[in-house]
Formats: sequence, structure tokens, C-alpha cells
Amino acid sequence: MARTKRSGRRSGNPDTRAEILAAARSLFAAEGYGSISMRRIAAEAGVDPSLIHHYFGSKDDLFMAAIEIPFDPAPEVASVLEGGEIEGAGGRLMHAFVAIWDGPHQDKLLAMVRTSLSKPAMAFVLRNLFEHRIVKTIEATLGDKVDHIPVRAGFVGSQIFGLVVTRYILKLEPVASLGAEELAVTIGPTIDRYLTMPVEHLTAE
Repeated sequence: MARTKRSGRRSGNPDTRAEILAAARSLFAAEGYGSISMRRIAAEAGVDPSLIHHYFGSKDDLFMAAIEIPFDPAPEVASVLEGGEIEGAGGRLMHAFVAIWDGPHQDKLLAMVRTSLSKPAMAFVLRNLFEHRIVKTIEATLGDKVDHIPVRAGFVGSQIFGLVVTRYILKLEPVASLGAEELAVTIGPTIDRYLTMPVEHLTAE
């Protein structure tokens, strides 16, 4: 059912932030990150666009708040790939992965993943998160050294999300009990291979 548009635009009040978040969630879930502008979110919420900047700063910040993920993965990915060093990147990623998933946000992260497995809207939002915050970060750090990054990132993502399900949801042993160093040794080289192998092995072309 279409939402009834409000007449005029409201100034800030205690409900404004929640209205902006509700509008952003609806639009991001329906159409994705890239096609939605701050001005359109403001129109949907019935507020002045300047209030979005007041409450959230940037579109990226609003996106992260709207999907309620407890942390932004982009800085973590950038740290792992800092300096553009590909060798050993998979192992470094595993160390970062364990630090995040075994940390204080585990319950929220698990709830997010479980929801995405049952609700297409959340899966759509998570895909946008992966494409916008993770793939774009890999492109920014490795773009001059690695080609076909979206393809490579997709395979890396399959490894990471598969590990999340195996280790934290299904709790399959011995994976569930492995430490960061063991995961770095066993899974890290596979991620490195995805980042470096000839592209013809990664595509159907």
C-alpha cells in the first residue's frame, strides 16, 4: 500500500530521526543503495534534506544506521588490505573476522544473518552492503593491482559467508572451535587464491 505523503516539510523534533530511518530502510530495501538520493529519502520522510545531514552526516552513515548493523565493515577491510599488499591478505582477513565475530556484537550479527536467510528484503540490503562497502573498499585499495574485483570479491564473500553459517550458526566441528591462527592457515590461502588467480578461472566466459 502506498504511503500517504505529508504536506510540507517538518523541522527537527524527537520523531524526525526515526522518520528518516524508516524512510531510508523502506527505500534501501526496495531499490538498493545506489539509486536512492538523500533528497528522495527526505521527501519520503517529509523533512528538509538538511536534517538528514544534521542527524546522520553522510549517506553512508545513514545507510549503516538504517540497516542496524553494529559496525561498518569498510574500515576493517581497508585495514586488512592496507598498502595494497595481496600476499597474506586472506590470513589477515581471518584474524579480523574472528576478532569481529567473537566480539561483543556477535548476537546482533547472528540475528542479522539469520534474518537475511529468511527475509528477502534483508538479504537484498545485505547484498547492497557487500557491494557498496566491501567491494568498493577492495577496489579502492587493490584497484591498481587486481582486475575483475567484483568477481573476485564475490568468491571471497562466498568463503566468508559460508564460514559464518558453518562456524556460528550450524556450529560444525572442528570449524566452530578453530582459532584465528588456524583459520588463517587453512582458509587464508584460498582467499589469496581468489584474489590472484587468472580471471579465466573465475568466470564462465
